[in-house]
Amino acid sequence: MSQWFNQFYAAIAQSSLSHWLETLPAQLKHWQLEASHGDLPKWQKVLKNLPEVKTTHVDIATKVEIGAPGEMSEGEQKQATHLLKRMMPWRKGPFNVHGIEINTEWRSDWKWDRLLPHIEPLNGRTVLDIGCGSGYHLWRMRGEGAEFVVGIDPSDLFLCQFQAIKHYNPDENVHLLPLGVEALPELKAFDTVFSMGVLYHRRSPIDFLAQLKAQLRPGGELVLETLVIEGDENTVLVPTDRYAKMRNVWFIPSTAALKLWMERVGFKDLQIKDCAITTLDEQRKTDWMENESLVDFLDPNDTSKTIEGYPAPLRAILTAKA
Repeated sequence: MSQWFNQFYAAIAQSSLSHWLETLPAQLKHWQLEASHGDLPKWQKVLKNLPEVKTTHVDIATKVEIGAPGEMSEGEQKQATHLLKRMMPWRKGPFNVHGIEINTEWRSDWKWDRLLPHIEPLNGRTVLDIGCGSGYHLWRMRGEGAEFVVGIDPSDLFLCQFQAIKHYNPDENVHLLPLGVEALPELKAFDTVFSMGVLYHRRSPIDFLAQLKAQLRPGGELVLETLVIEGDENTVLVPTDRYAKMRNVWFIPSTAALKLWMERVGFKDLQIKDCAITTLDEQRKTDWMENESLVDFLDPNDTSKTIEGYPAPLRAILTAKA
């Protein structure tokens, strides 16, 4: 596990992110001590047992497809499938790893296709994805030519799922760190910062937006994707308990309210790029995610509402400059 982080330390030592080394090693050492008491050792064992296969084919520009036919034997494929399924649930994807189709809960590729035409080209950029899950979009960012890609997400499972993919595509310029956004200093170094599906989980969304801005260099771009509702600049939904069966949803603003929040924090050139209802084809139960999914979160008699009676998930993409 330490080798994952040591590689990252070496990569940033001579870069605009070098000042992160003042705090990061101690934070990750603390995380390792805490994580050793949970399921992490089990998932590390899975990673150690993944078949070693030489990978010659990688397509991360149009999908995340790693491995060419014949590089992994039928027996190795069965072994790898069994091991990867021990890391369920797989939520963000999909991935094709040496012919193994990891059919994830979310069609994250659809979200990527929606936002890609609206953002500044990533070629040569240093990119941060906050709340990156298992890292599907990290690979797509790299596939668009980003020079260096960093994802942060505090989930031990997501870290290990990412490392399972990286096992077969050991790109030294793509990294995932098990951190929450509150652990980040003001780095002010990234050309592009992505935050997708995180804002509504934060108790203080204004502080969260300020934390996002603090990671960008002057003129850098924020790409924000989040739940929104219809309404004017004073419209914000605060669920009384759960939203779509999720406990940790605190604020769902209208796009107009969200723009106002971002302006108050100091973002410039704010633009609403896309607004789309989440469909039952985009988020669903699969063989790789057997828990409840969107169909279980909506009113069975009226899918325009959640099970609690709130407006069904509507997701917006906004861009802004620091």
